[in-house]
Amino acid sequence: MRVLLLGGTGEATGLARALAEDSRYQVTVSLAGVTRAPRPLPLPTRLGGFGGAGSLAEYLRAEGIAALLDATHPFAARITANAAQAAAATGTPLLRLHRPAWTPGPGDDWTQHPDMSALAAALGETPRRVLLTVGQKELAAFRAAPWHHYVIRSVDPPDPALLPPQAEVLTATGPFALEAERELLRRHGIEVIASKNSGGAATAAKLVAARELGLPVHLLARPPLPPGLAVVEEVADALAWLHARRAERGA
Repeated sequence: MRVLLLGGTGEATGLARALAEDSRYQVTVSLAGVTRAPRPLPLPTRLGGFGGAGSLAEYLRAEGIAALLDATHPFAARITANAAQAAAATGTPLLRLHRPAWTPGPGDDWTQHPDMSALAAALGETPRRVLLTVGQKELAAFRAAPWHHYVIRSVDPPDPALLPPQAEVLTATGPFALEAERELLRRHGIEVIASKNSGGAATAAKLVAARELGLPVHLLARPPLPPGLAVVEEVADALAWLHARRAERGA
């Protein structure tokens, strides 16, 4: 059974590892190419987007794809929308593997915002030291608040043209340990954290450290999913869905 896995997350890596050991499936992983040096996967991998829903639909038809798994980042809204449109156009079964969002607990001082401009504005007019973990492409909004000092953590070095004037860049890839996050916040004198509500365990330690140190956290709220999309939150449930699709085909 031919399967296309839209990847780029830890959940996609978990799926890839499980499916690589299952000879009943012929799986191709597609990565958008956002990360310059992605970690190798145990399955055939293509780099670069499809160029829209129409091109993805053409690929699904040409390759005889029998199931489409979308395990992209919770903020990869365009890819998820394209996947939904292409699946509908071709009649391809589609499942979204969508990790749960972070939710605040006792002692958390969190505020969620609808867009990056609102998040940047919420940092206020008093200069502060900000830990900024919003991804390379979302930095331009913070140029509108140049009085803050930003410690920007990113997998790859951002485009210098996008950086606010007072910026220090740290390149690092999660998962991040709690003690290391505590030390980072203390060492840089961080007063507030700005991030996306990405969910997952790999980067959650900064939120625990913020709670311990009494720091406010501003989060970009997640974009909505396409209506009617089949969604699961765990790798095991995605595998069960795929096995059910295979059984329906009588394979």
